[in-house]
Amino acid sequence: MKLIGITGKTGSGKSTIGKLLADKLNCKYIDIDKIGHSATYDSSISEKLIKEFGYIILDDNKNIDRKKLGNIVFSDKDKMEILTNLTWDYMQNKLDNILSQDEDYYILDWALLPTVKYWNMCNTKVLITSDDIKRKEKILKRDNISKEYLEKREKNTLKYSEFKYSYVFNNDYSAETLNSIVDILYNKLLK
Repeated sequence: MKLIGITGKTGSGKSTIGKLLADKLNCKYIDIDKIGHSATYDSSISEKLIKEFGYIILDDNKNIDRKKLGNIVFSDKDKMEILTNLTWDYMQNKLDNILSQDEDYYILDWALLPTVKYWNMCNTKVLITSDDIKRKEKILKRDNISKEYLEKREKNTLKYSEFKYSYVFNNDYSAETLNSIVDILYNKLLK
């Protein structure tokens, strides 16, 4: 089993590259952020989140509203740590179950990947960078959020040191660049 870790700021294109590479390698692609999102639907976790942050984080259907929760945690590192502590065991169990399957390759995609144990398990570590203006424009459209919300979210973004990676690619969002990155990684991995 080989783990390929792909990281970078949100909106940099790491998920697109990860999915394209997974298709080409015919392997499992794991969006760790989505596992974190699913944690908020677990009843015991949502109860703890409500107890910690209050009913203000609920939508009209009494489900956790991630944007409301984000407004609270993105502007306060201590509250972000509380959220992480409440969801991490769930996320780790899900990841461990997925990684226990018999696959040749797994692609792990997460902006926070360098902060968790799975990073040290990665055989190949990939950083995707991009122009910040284009990246932010993409996020505003994709996530349908305000500039203020985006700035809160960006406040606690990791600082990525390019020396810690097997490969660093700058994504300009063109199909040609995306395909080139995927081809380079595919060829390197199969050598």
